[in-house]
Amino acid sequence: MWQPATERLQHFQTMLKTKLNVLTLRKEPLPTVIFHEPEAIELCTTTPLMKTRTHTGCKVTYLGKVSTTGMQFLSGCTEKPVIELWKKHTLTREDVYPANALLEIRPFQVWLHHLDLKGEATVHMDTFQVARIAYCTADHNISPNIFAWVYREINDDLSYQMDCHAVECESKLEAKKLAHAMMEAFKKTFHSMKSDGRIHRNSSSEEMSHEFESDDG
Repeated sequence: MWQPATERLQHFQTMLKTKLNVLTLRKEPLPTVIFHEPEAIELCTTTPLMKTRTHTGCKVTYLGKVSTTGMQFLSGCTEKPVIELWKKHTLTREDVYPANALLEIRPFQVWLHHLDLKGEATVHMDTFQVARIAYCTADHNISPNIFAWVYREINDDLSYQMDCHAVECESKLEAKKLAHAMMEAFKKTFHSMKSDGRIHRNSSSEEMSHEFESDDG
């Protein structure tokens, strides 16, 4: 069919525009970028944080231990061992001697954490079973700041020996607090052992030769 030149030109332009629209690559709109204020951004490290193990207890200076004899422990029985430990300690210490241990009294165990030169707890720890503590006291003539306890140490050959351990506290009050805490720990241990049948139900704490002394004066 014959068409005027003008109409043929318009038809060609229309076809060209259609093909150009198909061949043209159209970009998708960019996603919206939201900017936060620096204060609103929480920075997280990729390195896991190591939890610092903390200990609760009383900072003390551990004076050491010395073997003692006897089976009946009465008032004043730790005086002689404590004097021996105190003399050894005073010969080697300086004018100002920092605490070297942390004494933590629990219902069934007593933990003695040894501290390093920075005053931080090390992996070295002495454990004392409350049921094997025969006597404790915070009443000593040589120093009111000393707390001591007699412990039944079992050897590898199943024999045992009685050792007197002593610590120097920062004050007389701290030594008394340790004596009371030890007494409460012994009561809980005794009642637990009695309920488990490890101790005869008619027995009492006095019959076990466990005597705990604290000075409230």
